[in-house]
Amino acid sequence: MRNILRKLAVSDEILMQVEKPARYIGNEVNMVVKNPKNVDIRFCMCFPDVYEIGMSHLGIQILYGMFNKREDTYCERVYSPWMDMDKVLREKHIPLFALESQQPVKEFDFLGITLQYEMCYTNVLQILDLSQIPLLTKDRTEEYPIVIGGGPCAYNPEPLADFFDLFYIGEGETVYDDLLNAYKENKKNGGTRKQFLEMAAEIEGIYVPAFYDVTYNEDGTIASFEPNNSHAKKTIRKQVEMKLSDTFYPEKPLVPYVKAVQDRVVLEIQRGCIRGCRFCQAGMLYRPIRERDVEFLKQRAVEMIRNTGHEEISLSSLSSSDYSALQELVYYLIDTFKKEGVNISLPSLRIDAFALDVMSKVQDIKKSSLTFAPEAGSQRLRNVINKGLTEEAILTGAMSAFVSGWNKVKLYFMLGLPTETEEDIEQIAVLSDKIAREYYTIPKQERNGKVSITTSTSFFVPKPFTPFQWVKMETKEEFISKRKHLSSKLKEQLNHKSIKYNWHDTELTLLEGVFARGDRKLCALLLEAYNNGCIFDSWTEFFNFDVWKKSFENLGLTMAFYNHRERTKEEILPWDFIDAGVTKAFLWREYTKGLEETVTPNCRQRCSGCGAKSFGGGVCYEN
Repeated sequence: MRNILRKLAVSDEILMQVEKPARYIGNEVNMVVKNPKNVDIRFCMCFPDVYEIGMSHLGIQILYGMFNKREDTYCERVYSPWMDMDKVLREKHIPLFALESQQPVKEFDFLGITLQYEMCYTNVLQILDLSQIPLLTKDRTEEYPIVIGGGPCAYNPEPLADFFDLFYIGEGETVYDDLLNAYKENKKNGGTRKQFLEMAAEIEGIYVPAFYDVTYNEDGTIASFEPNNSHAKKTIRKQVEMKLSDTFYPEKPLVPYVKAVQDRVVLEIQRGCIRGCRFCQAGMLYRPIRERDVEFLKQRAVEMIRNTGHEEISLSSLSSSDYSALQELVYYLIDTFKKEGVNISLPSLRIDAFALDVMSKVQDIKKSSLTFAPEAGSQRLRNVINKGLTEEAILTGAMSAFVSGWNKVKLYFMLGLPTETEEDIEQIAVLSDKIAREYYTIPKQERNGKVSITTSTSFFVPKPFTPFQWVKMETKEEFISKRKHLSSKLKEQLNHKSIKYNWHDTELTLLEGVFARGDRKLCALLLEAYNNGCIFDSWTEFFNFDVWKKSFENLGLTMAFYNHRERTKEEILPWDFIDAGVTKAFLWREYTKGLEETVTPNCRQRCSGCGAKSFGGGVCYEN
């Protein structure tokens, strides 16, 4: 370790000053080692949050393995240094370095940053700042890396447009090779940074913010959004990998030194979702639904367990129950790994007879809890959001679980959904109590102790590319009032002692809403807040809402403009230049149906004409 650190003049004494040195030393199981001098392209992959969270992200594992399969490319990693290491790097003027080679990030060809949630945006600036890379793209000269953004938040890249050279819109397995090949060709020909960006702009799915101009109306809404470079496309079409079983999937995932948030093998069984919940961005962005072949998944599961030593396999999907070969896959995994003590985790699973049978085999009933996500308390509001879940199904599932030995249930709801009334809120308390009542219909001698219901609420945030992208978000005062009203109603229930209530932070939610639907004017806000100390905003202990409020005031911006107004059908939205598959006409149609409390059948029941079948596959073609 001393030899590695000596390259940066970092002593063991400095590592002793930080909480977890293992976050920064690399050399994990399955880490790829190459000689940087023997490759043409050096790519540093970044997750802008602490190591334990970033190491749990499947997308980086996929791209890391995929890039390193190329002989001409060396992909390394970097994560946001925790506050203790951040302080050391600044005081010692040490540039942020990659884990594999321990060399400065600023010496790489690319810095790729995944954008998984809005509250990591100040950490993006931290990464650039500590890497000694100019924060603004206009200030970067030829020697600096190309900074590229991707991930779900890249579907509205405008709040970050001033900081990224380009954005990759879509799934990484599609055109990344084209992008890297273009860079290699440009480098070979002695081309400039701008010439490469022009080559990149001609690749489907690549957005170069500097090649577009935005003008505004007097009321602050967008008047026009137009290319200013002949290489830039009018519309950026997302990239979708349709043949998931024929593309790269890691056989030897990286294994962290310190315990990660998800310390397990992740088996992605499918992408997309057939359900069409009107609040869910992922369910719209990742259409059409595509399944991995069950034999492919069986093989990968065996290889990854053998190559990592993990003791758990998690089946990753937006709705695991909709995977057509789920039963075959799960029973295979149970039979294959039962002697090795490998646990099978099934998130996003509907509670039915099959699910309970599986969970009874792979979980300790006395310790585990079951999770339901009704999202809304009343059937009326569940119809508005197109949840497709009835109270009868919830109660039946809970009762089946109770009879099978479970006595702990987690319930997830949202407050502030469109058209929500006090009665809808009160029904959250009523439903929580009804579930507890179901438990106590079981004869006392057959119960597994007392029932425990945990009711949790988050606050609704309208997101781009959802039917609710036009709606106004509740104010802080409205959110707090609704949360207090629900809390009081829960205390009135017969079984209130069995119900625990948790809720999300109001101010953090409001800021998330601003950046979710924001425009380029927010780049200045982000820079202002960062320069005044905002960092790790998703961490409660570091989030400082007062600094953010002051930053809004200093720049003459308001939260009300971004959060608390309805958008019209005609308004140009900051992300309208992106073709995400689902059409704007479909989203507006679903928005209208939501207001009418009309349910849209799922994709396997009937095609709703969302537009995603233009990618040439998915369940749209089953019938």
